[in-house]
Amino acid sequence: MEEVQVVDAVANSAPAAAQQGSWGGLFIYCLIVFAIIYVFMVRPNKKRMAEYQKMLDSIQVGDRIMAAGIYGKVKKIGEKTIEMEIAKGVVIEVSKNAIASVEK
Repeated sequence: MEEVQVVDAVANSAPAAAQQGSWGGLFIYCLIVFAIIYVFMVRPNKKRMAEYQKMLDSIQVGDRIMAAGIYGKVKKIGEKTIEMEIAKGVVIEVSKNAIASVEK
């Protein structure tokens, strides 16, 4: 009879041990997924944004830029906008965020 009680005690403790292991596995799984997302999405996006900001900071008067599909020459640089000449005597104001490329 004592053997049956020992077997029952071991059998009843097995699901608890398995349940504790599943929480650890779930935590490790979530950690791995987060690491993959960071490496393939967050980090490259930060790098791209840093390069874009560097490009915006390097703009000088006289540079040729493309903003919103329109090419022009920089005439004046403001805090958040840039005035660019798209034709002789035609100056428009565009947001710095609309600038796609800079040609020196």
